[in-house]
Amino acid sequence: MPSEPIHSRAAIHGHPLHPALVHFPVAALIGLVGADAGWILTGDAFWARAGLWLAGVGAFVGWLAALAGLVDLVTVRRIRHMVIAWCHAILAVMLLSLASFNWLLRLGEPEAHILPWGIYVSLLTAGLLAAAGYLGGRLVYENAVGVVTREASERQTRH
Repeated sequence: MPSEPIHSRAAIHGHPLHPALVHFPVAALIGLVGADAGWILTGDAFWARAGLWLAGVGAFVGWLAALAGLVDLVTVRRIRHMVIAWCHAILAVMLLSLASFNWLLRLGEPEAHILPWGIYVSLLTAGLLAAAGYLGGRLVYENAVGVVTREASERQTRH
Protein backbone atom coordinates (compact mmCIF):
# COMPACT_ATOMS: atom_id res chain seq x y z
CA MET A 1 0.00 0.00 0.00
CA PRO A 2 1.38 3.47 -0.81
CA SER A 3 2.55 5.69 2.03
CA GLU A 4 -0.19 8.23 1.45
CA PRO A 5 -3.75 7.36 0.45
CA ILE A 6 -5.22 8.98 -2.64
CA HIS A 7 -8.19 11.13 -1.66
CA SER A 8 -11.30 11.45 -3.77
CA ARG A 9 -12.44 14.83 -5.06
CA ALA A 10 -15.96 13.52 -5.60
CA ALA A 11 -16.70 13.08 -1.89
CA ILE A 12 -19.03 14.27 0.84
CA HIS A 13 -17.26 14.98 4.14
CA GLY A 14 -14.32 12.87 3.00
CA HIS A 15 -16.47 9.90 1.97
CA PRO A 16 -15.93 9.06 -1.74
CA LEU A 17 -19.13 8.92 -3.78
CA HIS A 18 -18.07 6.37 -6.39
CA PRO A 19 -17.63 3.40 -4.02
CA ALA A 20 -20.79 4.41 -2.13
CA LEU A 21 -22.93 4.47 -5.30
CA VAL A 22 -21.46 1.54 -7.20
CA HIS A 23 -23.05 -1.14 -5.00
CA PHE A 24 -26.55 -0.38 -6.32
CA PRO A 25 -25.88 -0.96 -10.03
CA VAL A 26 -23.72 -3.98 -9.22
CA ALA A 27 -26.59 -5.57 -7.28
CA ALA A 28 -29.15 -4.64 -9.95
CA LEU A 29 -27.11 -5.95 -12.87
CA ILE A 30 -26.24 -9.21 -11.11
CA GLY A 31 -29.90 -9.54 -10.09
CA LEU A 32 -30.83 -9.07 -13.75
CA VAL A 33 -29.16 -12.37 -14.59
CA GLY A 34 -31.30 -14.00 -11.91
CA ALA A 35 -34.47 -12.34 -13.20
CA ASP A 36 -33.71 -13.53 -16.72
CA ALA A 37 -33.15 -17.05 -15.40
CA GLY A 38 -36.44 -16.80 -13.49
CA TRP A 39 -38.29 -15.85 -16.67
CA ILE A 40 -36.63 -18.61 -18.71
CA LEU A 41 -37.45 -21.25 -16.07
CA THR A 42 -41.03 -20.16 -15.29
CA GLY A 43 -42.26 -17.99 -18.15
CA ASP A 44 -43.82 -15.73 -15.50
CA ALA A 45 -44.13 -12.12 -16.72
CA PHE A 46 -43.14 -10.93 -13.24
CA TRP A 47 -39.52 -11.86 -13.98
CA ALA A 48 -39.56 -9.95 -17.27
CA ARG A 49 -40.90 -6.81 -15.53
CA ALA A 50 -38.35 -7.24 -12.73
CA GLY A 51 -35.62 -7.54 -15.37
CA LEU A 52 -36.77 -4.30 -17.01
CA TRP A 53 -36.54 -2.47 -13.70
CA LEU A 54 -33.21 -4.05 -12.72
CA ALA A 55 -31.71 -3.14 -16.11
CA GLY A 56 -32.98 0.45 -15.78
CA VAL A 57 -31.78 0.94 -12.21
CA GLY A 58 -28.44 -0.71 -13.01
CA ALA A 59 -27.85 1.53 -16.01
CA PHE A 60 -29.08 4.81 -14.49
CA VAL A 61 -27.37 4.54 -11.10
CA GLY A 62 -24.32 3.04 -12.82
CA TRP A 63 -23.93 6.18 -14.93
CA LEU A 64 -24.23 8.31 -11.75
CA ALA A 65 -21.50 6.24 -10.09
CA ALA A 66 -19.42 6.53 -13.26
CA LEU A 67 -19.68 10.33 -13.16
CA ALA A 68 -18.28 10.34 -9.63
CA GLY A 69 -15.46 8.03 -10.73
CA LEU A 70 -14.80 10.21 -13.77
CA VAL A 71 -14.36 13.28 -11.57
CA ASP A 72 -11.61 11.47 -9.67
CA LEU A 73 -10.04 10.05 -12.83
CA VAL A 74 -9.64 13.42 -14.53
CA THR A 75 -8.99 15.67 -11.51
CA VAL A 76 -6.67 13.60 -9.30
CA ARG A 77 -3.22 13.40 -10.87
CA ARG A 78 -2.12 10.22 -9.06
CA ILE A 79 -5.25 8.39 -10.25
CA ARG A 80 -4.99 9.79 -13.77
CA HIS A 81 -1.47 8.34 -14.10
CA MET A 82 -2.54 4.78 -13.23
CA VAL A 83 -3.06 2.41 -16.15
CA ILE A 84 -5.29 0.25 -13.96
CA ALA A 85 -7.62 3.24 -13.37
CA TRP A 86 -8.02 3.76 -17.14
CA CYS A 87 -8.65 0.03 -17.67
CA HIS A 88 -11.28 0.12 -14.92
CA ALA A 89 -12.92 3.16 -16.52
CA ILE A 90 -12.94 1.65 -20.02
CA LEU A 91 -14.50 -1.60 -18.77
CA ALA A 92 -17.08 0.41 -16.80
CA VAL A 93 -18.10 2.42 -19.87
CA MET A 94 -18.39 -0.79 -21.91
CA LEU A 95 -20.55 -2.51 -19.29
CA LEU A 96 -22.75 0.56 -18.77
CA SER A 97 -23.24 0.87 -22.51
CA LEU A 98 -24.38 -2.76 -22.60
CA ALA A 99 -26.60 -2.26 -19.54
CA SER A 100 -28.22 0.76 -21.20
CA PHE A 101 -28.74 -1.22 -24.41
CA ASN A 102 -30.25 -4.08 -22.38
CA TRP A 103 -32.71 -1.68 -20.74
CA LEU A 104 -33.68 -0.16 -24.11
CA LEU A 105 -34.11 -3.65 -25.54
CA ARG A 106 -36.68 -4.45 -22.83
CA LEU A 107 -38.67 -1.20 -22.99
CA GLY A 108 -42.22 -1.62 -24.25
CA GLU A 109 -42.29 -5.41 -24.35
CA PRO A 110 -40.08 -6.76 -21.53
CA GLU A 111 -40.66 -10.40 -22.52
CA ALA A 112 -40.09 -10.02 -26.26
CA HIS A 113 -36.30 -9.75 -26.28
CA ILE A 114 -35.08 -11.73 -23.28
CA LEU A 115 -34.28 -14.68 -25.54
CA PRO A 116 -31.77 -14.68 -27.01
CA TRP A 117 -30.32 -11.15 -26.84
CA GLY A 118 -31.41 -10.05 -23.38
CA ILE A 119 -29.79 -12.99 -21.61
CA TYR A 120 -26.63 -12.74 -23.72
CA VAL A 121 -26.25 -9.06 -22.93
CA SER A 122 -27.02 -9.68 -19.24
CA LEU A 123 -24.34 -12.37 -19.01
CA LEU A 124 -21.78 -10.28 -20.89
CA THR A 125 -22.55 -7.32 -18.63
CA ALA A 126 -22.07 -9.51 -15.55
CA GLY A 127 -18.69 -10.68 -16.89
CA LEU A 128 -17.55 -7.11 -17.52
CA LEU A 129 -18.86 -6.19 -14.08
CA ALA A 130 -16.64 -8.85 -12.51
CA ALA A 131 -13.58 -7.60 -14.40
CA ALA A 132 -14.25 -3.92 -13.61
CA GLY A 133 -14.94 -4.80 -9.97
CA TYR A 134 -11.66 -6.71 -9.73
CA LEU A 135 -9.75 -3.70 -11.07
CA GLY A 136 -11.68 -1.34 -8.77
CA GLY A 137 -10.75 -3.53 -5.84
CA ARG A 138 -7.10 -3.36 -6.83
CA LEU A 139 -7.33 0.44 -6.96
CA VAL A 140 -8.63 0.49 -3.39
CA TYR A 141 -6.63 -2.31 -1.76
CA GLU A 142 -3.31 -1.97 -3.59
CA ASN A 143 -3.23 1.77 -4.31
CA ALA A 144 -5.39 3.18 -1.48
CA VAL A 145 -7.60 5.16 -3.87
CA GLY A 146 -10.39 6.75 -1.83
CA VAL A 147 -9.08 5.26 1.42
CA VAL A 148 -8.92 7.40 4.54
CA THR A 149 -6.44 6.07 7.08
CA ARG A 150 -6.67 6.96 10.75
CA GLU A 151 -3.40 8.92 10.55
CA ALA A 152 -4.51 10.92 7.51
CA SER A 153 -7.88 11.62 9.13
CA GLU A 154 -6.24 12.85 12.34
CA ARG A 155 -3.85 15.06 10.35
CA GLN A 156 -6.75 16.51 8.38
CA THR A 157 -8.77 17.34 11.53
CA ARG A 158 -5.76 19.10 13.10
CA HIS A 159 -5.40 21.45 10.14
